[in-house]
Amino acid sequence: MPPVFRFAPSPNGFLHLGHAYSALLNADLAKAGGGRLLLRIEDIDATRCRPDYEAAIYQDLAWLGIAWEPAVRRQSDHLDLYRDAVDRLAARGLVYPAFDSRAEIARLVAAKDEVAPWPRDPDGAPLYPGSGKHLDAEQRALLIASGVPYALRLDMEAACEIAGALTDELSWHELGHGPDGETGLVAAQPEAWGDVVIARKETSTSYHLSVVIDDALQGVTEVVRGADLFWSTSVHRLLQILLDLPAPVYRHHPLLRDAEGRKLSKSTGATGLRDLRAAGVSPEEVRRMVGLAAAA
Repeated sequence: MPPVFRFAPSPNGFLHLGHAYSALLNADLAKAGGGRLLLRIEDIDATRCRPDYEAAIYQDLAWLGIAWEPAVRRQSDHLDLYRDAVDRLAARGLVYPAFDSRAEIARLVAAKDEVAPWPRDPDGAPLYPGSGKHLDAEQRALLIASGVPYALRLDMEAACEIAGALTDELSWHELGHGPDGETGLVAAQPEAWGDVVIARKETSTSYHLSVVIDDALQGVTEVVRGADLFWSTSVHRLLQILLDLPAPVYRHHPLLRDAEGRKLSKSTGATGLRDLRAAGVSPEEVRRMVGLAAAA
C-alpha cells in the first residue's frame, strides 16, 4: 500500500513560511514515496476559524503547486464522531468534568508555587491542580445543571494504567528528531501532560482527540509535522491505544524561526504567504527561503 500523508492547517489566520515548509515537505515526501497527500481543515475552534482563512489556505497551497486528493476533510463536519469517542472513554471511567476557570487554575498554581515549584507539562504550562477529579457524581450533576462551564479531562493515571495492561510498550516510531535528538523508537510519556482536556462543554473534542481519530479514519500512515508537537505524540499514542486505533509513524521537522529566535506563528504576525505572493515572490523562491531543494 502506498504511504498516506496529510497537511492539516487550522483556518484561524493566514498561512506563513512555517506552514509552507510543512506542506511542501509533506508533498515532497508523498511524491518521492509514490504516496498520497490529503488535506484536512482543523476548524474545531469556532471562535477563531473563519471561511476567508480557509479559502486562503486553498489559494496558497495551489500557488505553491501542491495538489491534494479530494475530498478535503473538515473537522467541524464530524463532531458526532468525536463525541462518540469521548463517550467510549467516559464509559470506562476515564473522563471527568472539571469546572475550574483559567483564572482559578492560575490562582491555585500561584499559591502552590509559593510552597514549591508546581510541575509543568512539556510546553511549560502548569499541570491541572484543580479539584474537579474529586467531586462526586451528585456534585458534578448539580454544577452541570446550573450551567457552569466545564472541560472534560482525561484521568491520566487511570488511562495509563489501562493502556499499560493493553500494551507492553507505550512508544512510537520517529523518523525525524525530537528536541534532544530523540529518534527511532521513542518511549511515550503521557503522564508528563497531567489530566489533559479532551473536550469542552461547548466543543465535543480537542486537538489531541480529533487528530488521532482523523488520522485513523483517513488511513494516514506518516504524520509529518513541526517539532513543537513532538511530545504531544505521547498523548496521541495513549489515545490510540485506548480507542484501538492504528498508529502511524511520525516525522517531526525543525521549526522555522524569526530573527528573535521565535517560531513563526500567526500570533506573532509572521509574514503571510499571500503577502509574499503579492510582493512578487515566486513559489520557487519560497522553497529556497524554507531550505528545500527545487521541485523535481
